This record gives sequence, structure tokens and C-alpha cells, in this order.
Amino acid sequence: MVHGEAWTIKELFVYPNEYIYWSIQIVMYPFMTGLVAGAFVLSSLYHVFGVKQLKEIARFSLVFSLALLPVAMLPLLLHLQQPQRGIYVMMTPHFTSAIAAFGIVFTTYGMIVLSEIWFVYRRFIVETVLELRSKQRRGNVESARLVIYSLLAMGAMDLSPEAIHKDERAVGILAGIGIPVACFLHGYAGFIFGSVKANALWMTPLMPVIFICSAVVSGVALCIVTYILAMEIRKQVSVWKQKNNPRLPSNEELRSAEIQTVTLTSKYLLMFMVLAITLELLDLIFRNYTAVKSWDILRSVIYEKDFFKIFVLQYGFGNVLPFMIFLLPGLTIRRALVGSLLVLMGVFMMRWNVVIGGQAFSASFSGFMEYRLPIWPNSLETLKEGLFGALAVIITPFVLFFLVTRVLPVFGVKDKH
Repeated sequence: MVHGEAWTIKELFVYPNEYIYWSIQIVMYPFMTGLVAGAFVLSSLYHVFGVKQLKEIARFSLVFSLALLPVAMLPLLLHLQQPQRGIYVMMTPHFTSAIAAFGIVFTTYGMIVLSEIWFVYRRFIVETVLELRSKQRRGNVESARLVIYSLLAMGAMDLSPEAIHKDERAVGILAGIGIPVACFLHGYAGFIFGSVKANALWMTPLMPVIFICSAVVSGVALCIVTYILAMEIRKQVSVWKQKNNPRLPSNEELRSAEIQTVTLTSKYLLMFMVLAITLELLDLIFRNYTAVKSWDILRSVIYEKDFFKIFVLQYGFGNVLPFMIFLLPGLTIRRALVGSLLVLMGVFMMRWNVVIGGQAFSASFSGFMEYRLPIWPNSLETLKEGLFGALAVIITPFVLFFLVTRVLPVFGVKDKH
């Protein structure tokens, strides 16, 4: 069976060798890389621009960006017919193509994130090592923790004010460098689509910029959703722990800190949403105004075939509705959660409409193709390129985030950063 034949439905005149080759995993690829970039930009609002109110969610989003980072490659590996060759991108990076440049950009960004996290948590790591060393009797778990944190400390045990100040400067420098690198990490995904001259829907110089802006929107929205869920779990655990330790923060204190952080973060989300929506509408208006040769088939796809996906799901439920939810006074946690989930759906639909919609019309300009997402797999290909493959990509960063926070907690860390 030809790759793509299992999920492609043809209509009218379509060439025999035409199929929707880029399926759900290529939709997930720019979506996940966008989450990585957006989460890092959110953390940089505190470390670079000094927004003190975002201190707690800044650490949260930075660690979450680390958990998202390995998943950025996962959709491509699942999509490749020979996934073992994917490592070649990392081993032999060069700038002869946008995909090849991914090795350099991804490696650079990963080093920046890891370095910044180390400087942010260095004081916590050293204090944990000293605390564990001071115990005369240690269990197996504590001994294992001592080994882990001693390795993470890398011998830098100095906690003097001068050393802490150097850590703060290093965090600011790395965050400042990381912003353009994170934008380039996702912008090059838009560059890949925007440079395809054979596809009328993708070829636009605005594509990388649109991808970057929507990436920041999706990353901030996901951090809000995950932060709210983590705080709700933390409040439930706090009720149980307070019976033995009354010094722990009460539910009222946690709820107050949660609503303040979510409210301020939502304001930045609105700002990025305005920029992203403006660029997307500008691109649509420009296409309509210039009306190039391929506009007739594009108009059929945009205003007829994909009308519901674009104007109802993407713009209606994914942009207008959450915009109204966040603009209404008296923002609550539930409203912020619903609004952020709708924003994530809107960005995902934007990726879907670009990737799938760009393949929906035939090169003959006289036929259409429809993509049917494989729900129940009947082969390895439909398993990877179907619903279960997409769910695996979505769930993996949350599992990694949980594992990372067992070593580097995102709540209750006392430092001066």
C-alpha cells in the first residue's frame, strides 16, 4: 500500500500518485515545537523583562519547556519510514536545508534550556546536597538522592552572595539569548512550509512569523492549563499534609496566589493572541486581494471545503470565544482554564488547516483530497499516523514533566531568582 492511501479520500480529478502524505504527526510536529518555544518565552518574561508577578509560573514554564523539548522530535520519528535515520540530523547538522539546520538549532536551544535550569536551581541543588550530607543515617532513597544531586551540582558548591549574583546574571543572559533561538526553533517550521513554491497555500513570507506568534500563544495557554491543574492537585495534597504540618500554606493562600498568577499571565496571552490573529487575517486578506492564479482553488478550500474547520473551529471557538472569555471582568480559574483550552484547540486547528488544508487540493487544480484520521489501527503505519500516535505525543511531555519535577520541584523552592 502506498504511504497515505489508507487515510486519503479523493474527489473529482486527482492524479493517481497524489495522496495526503503529511498526516497527523506532521500536524503535531509544529504544534509541539510551538509549545516548547511559547513556554520558554513565558519564563523569559520574568528572567529577562523582570515581571516579578510571574516568578512562580516562570520556573514552572521553564521546567515544562524542558519536558516538552524531547517530544518536539517524536512526531517526526513516528512519521519517518526509517526512524533510525533521524539521529543523522543531530549527528551531521548543516545549513544546506531547513530540516538539516534543525540539528544545530535544536542542540543549541537544548543546551540553553539545560544551562538556564541549572543556574536557576543551583542553590536548591547545593542546599539539598548539604542537607543530605549532614544526616548521619540515610535510607536508600536519601542515598540515591544524594548521588543524583551531587552529580547535578557538578562541584559548584559556593553559595556566597557573589556566586548567587553570578547565577542571576547567567540566567538573565541565557534567557535573553534563548528567546530568539526559541523563536527560530519554531520559525524554521513555518519556513519549511512557506518555502514550498509548489504549494499555493503554504508559499507566503508571513508563514514563519505567523507560526512564531501562534507558538507563543499556544505555549502560554498550555502553561496556564498545566499550572491550574498542578495547583488544584497541590491544594488537595495540602489539605492532607496540613494535619501534620500547620506551617504549610493554606488553601486560601494557594488560591489567592493562583488567581493572581493566572490573571496576569492571561493578560500576556491576550496580547500575543491579538498579534497572532492580526497576522493570520492579514495573510488571508492579502491572498484575497492579490487573487493569484491558484486563488480559485484556494478559495474553494478555504470558504467551502474547510469553512467549518477554519472559520468555526479555528477563528470562532479557538480565537473569538476565548478572547471574549478573557476580556470579561472578574476572571475566574474555571474561565481561564476553559479559555486556555479553547486557545490550544484554535492553534491546533491552525496547524491542521495549514498542513492538511495545504494538501487538500490536487496539483491539477480540479480535484480535492480529504484526510480521514485513522482511529483504530490495522497496521503499524495507521498506529503511528493515527489517533493513538497523536495521543502518545500529547501524553509524553506530561509524563516527562512529572518525572523531572521529582528532582527539580516547581513549587516551594526558596531562592533569589
